[in-house]
Formats: sequence, structure tokens, C-alpha cells
Amino acid sequence: MAETAAALRTLAQNVKAARARAGLSLEELSRRAQVSKGALVGLERAQGNPNFSTLIRLADTLGVSVSALLQGSPEGRVRIVDAEAVAPLWTGARGSEARLMLTTSGPAPTEIWRWRLEPGEEYPSHPHQAGVVETVSVTAGRMILIVDGTEHTVEAGRTATFDGDKPHGYRGAGNETCHLVMTVHLPPGPAVAGVSGVCGGQK
Repeated sequence: MAETAAALRTLAQNVKAARARAGLSLEELSRRAQVSKGALVGLERAQGNPNFSTLIRLADTLGVSVSALLQGSPEGRVRIVDAEAVAPLWTGARGSEARLMLTTSGPAPTEIWRWRLEPGEEYPSHPHQAGVVETVSVTAGRMILIVDGTEHTVEAGRTATFDGDKPHGYRGAGNETCHLVMTVHLPPGPAVAGVSGVCGGQK
């Protein structure tokens, strides 16, 4: 419970700071991100339990990454992250999951994700802000990548890339669990002080 409370406080502080930098009122952020004002008020008070989709909409609207909303101050010049130490931001009913491992620093940061997709399970993603580019590298199994309504099969050992400003989704295929590493390349945005990386999406 203490870790959850601390994470909510960090999220609240980062959302408020990003909203102030963007010069948005609660009403305007609510309208643009399609998140209720009540939910935003609760979030900025470190209350509630925002889901993955809400975090992505807020990050896109504020021009930052999901990591910028979730992470605290950077620790040291080298970061080594254990996948098991990172809580999944999305879990599916069949056991699929997505973990945001870290976000690189710099004016155009990159999010690094680890995904596990069980056969037949799908995660649909809404379009991201213009300039976002996603890359998926399948390390085991097989997945179906859906971009703007078209399906593409990506097998182990293959890598695919696409513009993230179109509707897209990921579905496990075949009979085995699909493991993949995803990178989300974000367009240059305003610097974010006091967080690990400039931002934090997509997904």
C-alpha cells in the first residue's frame, strides 16, 4: 500500500507540473484528453486508480510520455531495470501484459516496453500524437500487428515499424506465447525537469 500511495503522489505531482507547463486548465485538459474533470481532480490529489488508456490520453495531450507521468527523479547516469521489478501497465484476461521498462533522456525520448501476448489475446491502441513511431521486435512466438485496419504477421526474429498516429493493435497468434520488445519513439517536446527521461505511451 505504501508503494501504491507513493506512486500516486508522484503521478499527481507530474500531472500537475505538466499541465502547468502546457498552460492548461483542468477543464481544458479534461476536454482535450477526454478524461472527466472529476477524475483529473482526484488524480491531482493522488486519489483514484487511473487505467492505462487514461494515462496514454493524458500523456499524449500534455506532450509527454507515460514515463514522465509515472517516474520520479533519475538515479545515477546508468539505469539498469529488472523486468520483474516493474509492474505491468496492462494485463489481459488470458495472462498477456505490457511493462514500460524505461524512457531514454533527451529532446526526443524513446520508451522501451516488454510485452507478452497470449494466443488470441489483443490490445487495441488509440492513435497517438503526430510524430510518434513504434517499433516491435518479436523475440519468441508470433503476433498479428494491426495498423489502420490492416493485419501484418510478425514472427520471431522479425521487426516491424509504423507511424503511431493511426489506430493500431497487437494480437497474439499461433499456439505459443509471443514475447516482444517495443520501442515508442516520441517527437521532440518540452523538457521535463525532475523525471527520468523527458517523458514517459503509448500505450
